[in-house]
Amino acid sequence: MSDPAVAILEFDSISAGIVAGDAMVKAAPVGGIYAGTVHPGKYLVLVTGDTASVEIARDVGSDAGAHALVDLVFLPDVHPDVVDGLTGRGSSASLAGNAAGIVETSTVAAVVDAGDAGVKAADVSLAAISLADGLGGKGYLVFAGVVAEVEAAVDAAVARVGGHGTLIRSDIIAQMHPEMADNLLSDLRFLKRVGDL
Repeated sequence: MSDPAVAILEFDSISAGIVAGDAMVKAAPVGGIYAGTVHPGKYLVLVTGDTASVEIARDVGSDAGAHALVDLVFLPDVHPDVVDGLTGRGSSASLAGNAAGIVETSTVAAVVDAGDAGVKAADVSLAAISLADGLGGKGYLVFAGVVAEVEAAVDAAVARVGGHGTLIRSDIIAQMHPEMADNLLSDLRFLKRVGDL
C-alpha cells in the first residue's frame, strides 16, 4: 500500500458496508480496496489511491451507507508509519526504556486518525496499533519515544480524536519496563500470550 491517500469507512451493518464498498470502487479509480468484517459485527472498507479518487470514493460510500455509518477517516497524505501499522509491519522501535503513549478509541477510524496525527506532530514511532478484532470493536495505539515527544504525540492524537467523539482514554508511561514492552509487542491478546507459556 504505497498510495498517498487512505479512507476508512466503518459500518455497523455488514450489508450496508458491502453496498457502500461496491459503490465506492464503481465511482472512482481507487488504487485498492480492502473490505471485511471485524468484531463486533462491523464492516470496514479501506480504500487507497490518489487523493481525488479516494475523496470521491469516501463521499460516495458515506452517502450509500449513511444509515449505518459509524465513523470514517480520510487521510489525504497518510504517514508511512500508519500504513505500516495497518499492514501489520509495524515499527521496529523498541518500547523498552522509552516512554509510551497509549490512545484508546471506540472506533477503528478514530484510532487510525489519531495515529496519523501523533506521528506527524512529534518525533515518535507508532510502536503498535490494534484494531477491532478481539477488542469489542475498539482500537488502540502506542507511541514510543522520549517523554516530551510522546506527550506531544498523545496531545495531537487526542485533539484529532475529539472530532470523532470516540476517545475512551489516553495515558503516558514515562519509561516502559522491558517485560511489559515484550508482552505488548509480542501479541496484544491476553489468552494468546498465556497459551504460549
